[in-house]
Amino acid sequence: MVWDEWEKAKVDAAGERQVSMRLNQVTSGPGGGQADLVVHQDDLGEVGHEAFLLHGQLQKQADIAGAGVDRSGSGSTMQAAASLKTAGFSLGSELETTVSVWTSQVKTVLQACAHISNHLDYSKKAHAADDEAIAASLRNRDGSAVSVSRMDEYLK
Repeated sequence: MVWDEWEKAKVDAAGERQVSMRLNQVTSGPGGGQADLVVHQDDLGEVGHEAFLLHGQLQKQADIAGAGVDRSGSGSTMQAAASLKTAGFSLGSELETTVSVWTSQVKTVLQACAHISNHLDYSKKAHAADDEAIAASLRNRDGSAVSVSRMDEYLK
């Protein structure tokens, strides 16, 4: 597309539709429709809590390297790998590799769960604070809340 065509397309697009902003609702008609993303602060907290619970369960139940730890600090799976290697089985070193890869992947999932939990807890608190600040700033002189229809008048 050459520059002149681009400029004409912008002018045509600007003339075809009126741009306005509406708060707390989606208009029906051209460019509007049903809201497709709705998040409630309780939802954020619940998902964050579930990620926290999953983190705790994984930490306890997915640790095959630490299960059955002996005095030297080796888990039962690593003890089996060492016994197999001592007996001349190549399966011993493969089992060590499996434990190493498994442990790495479990740590990655644990970090992801912790990140999700922490982020959603933070988001819940931040959005609640934002809502309070906005509500406090949108007041009439008598202290009553400014209606959405009144705010829409200022945006035209």
